[in-house]
Amino acid sequence: MNTSDNFDIEIRSATVNDAARLLEIYAPYVENTAVTFEYTVPSVSEFEGRISNTLKHYPYIAACIDGQPVGYAYAGALKNRAAYAHSVELSVYVRTDCRGRKIGSLLYNRMEKELLLRGITHLYACVAYTEKEDFHLDNASVRFHLKQGFEAVGHFSGCGIKFCKSYDVIWFQKIIGG
Repeated sequence: MNTSDNFDIEIRSATVNDAARLLEIYAPYVENTAVTFEYTVPSVSEFEGRISNTLKHYPYIAACIDGQPVGYAYAGALKNRAAYAHSVELSVYVRTDCRGRKIGSLLYNRMEKELLLRGITHLYACVAYTEKEDFHLDNASVRFHLKQGFEAVGHFSGCGIKFCKSYDVIWFQKIIGG
């Protein structure tokens, strides 16, 4: 149990039964931001499949307040080749009204511990970026990853188009073990 802003936050493994609640967290990012380059909110059944497939090989965790998810994080394969087995790509989403409460940090800290136990030592994140912040992208995710100890290792210019605007991505890396 962790306390952040006077809320008890439980970090636990997510299940397919959490899909509808986690999708409620994710949907505003799809509909209103360039944080994700996904255009259409997936169905609950599709989201259940995503969670189920992830849990076969990697952690998928939820941060809960009073038993209700307010954020989640998951790991996925960086590439589908055996030599990449020690590397993962991470994603984290926090309910928009809960941002700034260190929930993302709690999720990433737990994720790092779980990944190390699985022999995974290289973490990557692909983060949307814009030179000029706008209504759809504020670069908070870039600042978050830097604060979490990630290092920018690649910058792809204009590779994503959403809301009729071109956005960049920055690849981040963090090495947590040998």
